[in-house]
Amino acid sequence: MDISKQELREQIIHPTLDYLGKAGTAVENLLVAIVTQKQKHQNTKHHKGLGPYGIDTSTHQMVWDKYLAFHPDLASRIRGLASQRAFLEDPHSELATNLCYATAIAWVVYILHPQELAHSVA
Repeated sequence: MDISKQELREQIIHPTLDYLGKAGTAVENLLVAIVTQKQKHQNTKHHKGLGPYGIDTSTHQMVWDKYLAFHPDLASRIRGLASQRAFLEDPHSELATNLCYATAIAWVVYILHPQELAHSVA
């Protein structure tokens, strides 16, 4: 990905979290760190998952089935970030092609498993 950390924070992460009503420096820092760490492992066998956050399809499915299904207002806002047609055809592709959607899902993963994401950037 050819975007600086500052651009990522200012143009993707902050506006996405603000849209979700969850903006904050700490979570922004964490999401920037995750992307930075994933970029370092991009060409190694340790790189798994889709998009800048490296979220795998089973985690993506779990976010929808185990969390967003029970938080309909948040689910609606996150679904609003997804491309209408692409999401219906292949929802997992949004993790790789839609930075705002991927950021929202990464934030939910953090809510569900903060220790796992924090560990991934250590």
